[in-house]
Amino acid sequence: YFNRIISGNINQRVEVDSIRCDFDRYPYEVTTYARQFIVRPSNVTERNLITTCTLQNAVRSDNNPQGFLMEHFLVRENRDIQTYKR
Repeated sequence: YFNRIISGNINQRVEVDSIRCDFDRYPYEVTTYARQFIVRPSNVTERNLITTCTLQNAVRSDNNPQGFLMEHFLVRENRDIQTYKR
């Protein structure tokens, strides 16, 4: 995947719209709603991106200041919304 992005001179950007986290149940269930933009030399593809995961409590550190471990990450939806020329 990443080799194709690099060799195709492609950039991608993710803009997070909202995050839903259920802190009433453990492990915490998280759903993220975002837009993904795949920028190619000739066009831009905009995608709807929905992901889910669970969060486990973990020890805080310099490398993990939030103190969570993300597990069971899944891309639920990644469909094209539109493609337009640059």
